[in-house]
Amino acid sequence: MEVRLEKSWRKHLANEFEAPYFKRLAQFVGYEYKVGKCFPKEEMIFNALNLCPFDLVRVVILGQDPYHGAGQAHGLCFSVPEGVPHPPSLVNIFKELEADVGKPYPQSGTLTPWAAQGVLLLNATLSVRAGQAGSHQSHGWEAFTDAIIAVLSAKSSGLVFMLWGNYAKKKGKHIDRSKHLVLESGHPSPLSANRGLWFGNKHFSQANTYISNHGKAAPINW
Repeated sequence: MEVRLEKSWRKHLANEFEAPYFKRLAQFVGYEYKVGKCFPKEEMIFNALNLCPFDLVRVVILGQDPYHGAGQAHGLCFSVPEGVPHPPSLVNIFKELEADVGKPYPQSGTLTPWAAQGVLLLNATLSVRAGQAGSHQSHGWEAFTDAIIAVLSAKSSGLVFMLWGNYAKKKGKHIDRSKHLVLESGHPSPLSANRGLWFGNKHFSQANTYISNHGKAAPINW
């Protein structure tokens, strides 16, 4: 696996690339992409970081795995490329967004405009085997993404972390809640949303209120 990473992230994560776990991870991922079909495309694995440099980050949304269906994953959690049908979790995100801040349900499922405004759309695991959810878990990605969360927590202030579902909430142990806002709710998947654990969390408006109150320039145009 070739690490193609934006320079500010490369600087902040330099120690990770030299760690034994990351070298094992790179070998594993490289082999998986060589012998089988994996998502996202290899050049998109680090898209979340490359589209949202370290100093731009204002909001962090944590996902679990990339989508494992053809044409869906492009390196941003919950997002799909232009023209791809919206997966159920993304449908529920857009429904909550409409109810919370009044934004009409969009045609496009790509969240790249969020990334451009400082929303880091980070999956805990950055690759997956086609059709096999969770297939690249427990090979080192979790340690790498924990390091991303830890360095953001330590070297930034006034960030908003959105933790949706139990998996994301566990990643929250690396966040200093005395200097960042942590918003937690159920996952936007239908299973969680239909149990009343997602809709009405108002995370998008809460994030913008916090950003405005902490001098982080304009609120996010969700």
